[in-house]
Amino acid sequence: MSRRAADDTATRRDAAVVRAAHPVAFPLVSAIPGPVRRVPGLGVVVKDAALLRGVLMDGEHFSKTGKGASSELWTPVLGPRVLVNMHGPEHLALRRQLAPLFAPSFVDGFVAESLGALTASLASALAAGEEVDLVAHARRAASRVVSRLVGLDEGDFDDASFARISTIIGTVTLARPRLRPRPLAEARAVFAELSTHAARAYAGDESTVPGRMRALGLDEREAIGAVGAFVLAGTETIVSYLPRLAALLIDSGWLARVASDRALADAAIAEGLRVTTPTPVMLRSTLAPTTIGEVPVRAGDRVILGTYWADTALGAFDPDAHPAASLKQLWFGAGVHFCIGAPLAMAQIRQTFEALLAHPGLRIMRRRAARGVLIPAYAELVVRA
Repeated sequence: MSRRAADDTATRRDAAVVRAAHPVAFPLVSAIPGPVRRVPGLGVVVKDAALLRGVLMDGEHFSKTGKGASSELWTPVLGPRVLVNMHGPEHLALRRQLAPLFAPSFVDGFVAESLGALTASLASALAAGEEVDLVAHARRAASRVVSRLVGLDEGDFDDASFARISTIIGTVTLARPRLRPRPLAEARAVFAELSTHAARAYAGDESTVPGRMRALGLDEREAIGAVGAFVLAGTETIVSYLPRLAALLIDSGWLARVASDRALADAAIAEGLRVTTPTPVMLRSTLAPTTIGEVPVRAGDRVILGTYWADTALGAFDPDAHPAASLKQLWFGAGVHFCIGAPLAMAQIRQTFEALLAHPGLRIMRRRAARGVLIPAYAELVVRA
């Protein structure tokens, strides 16, 4: 198989993961023609990278709060002040307070301390020729990071905790971007459990993230809300991405190439993020009349930003050509709403990536895509060196 054909095959296999997660929405949005179009019953769908970035950067006309925006999902669970559902000066002020938590000087040490032993265990298992489920590994890694974030004892946030969150968030669809009463009650119960631990950590020293938040000037409510947002909104994306990156690298043959030339590593990670775009859609509410491309929008219109389609429009996974560079990390957002946790995610990615690169002959033994989930992911990806 040629290199181009291998890249195309790897990309198609990853697209099948998205289709398994959203068997109705994926083909529906894929079939919508043009860069932007109003779709009755859904809203204004944007699939062009430049137009999408323009919406993200335009805080005068578009907001994360309001009818049809992501606030409809998160506010009933986390409260009104947790970054993911804020807009305007208050959002900027809270973001500035939280920024030191995500400086490289902090996250690199935080991830090394949280995941060092687990990554060494992964490396050891691969070196011994054992079969390793990278989905299970990614969950364990996220569990340890969550435990450190919240102030939990190791093991308190386990696979059962992930299953609860996945089941809750999996009830959300494009047509209904909010939780029904039963999953909403379950989400609030999960958040209440996390809040108890976070409040205890907030009152303690700065060895925990809530304690650092107190030192940075956040009040207890803000700190607990921020922790809840990181856990409920952020953990599934990293658990989604790590196995999908591994599959792309193995299916395309790029794992061996990057292992022999580490200068390609950053491009491979960025291309993986472009092709997978773990958060395939972002939502905005229109604040005031304007246009997106040639389509007029009115106050109250829901805007569906098809980030996955904008990113993958640049072609198959290709660290050589590296089309991801032109997107300026659009998969993490843009402007004042660029994902504040991106440095933490990247540090986690690099930890696992380095362990995989030590085994350029890694093979996929079994794979199974997750179904009925909001964030496209593998349910199982078993590899062996």
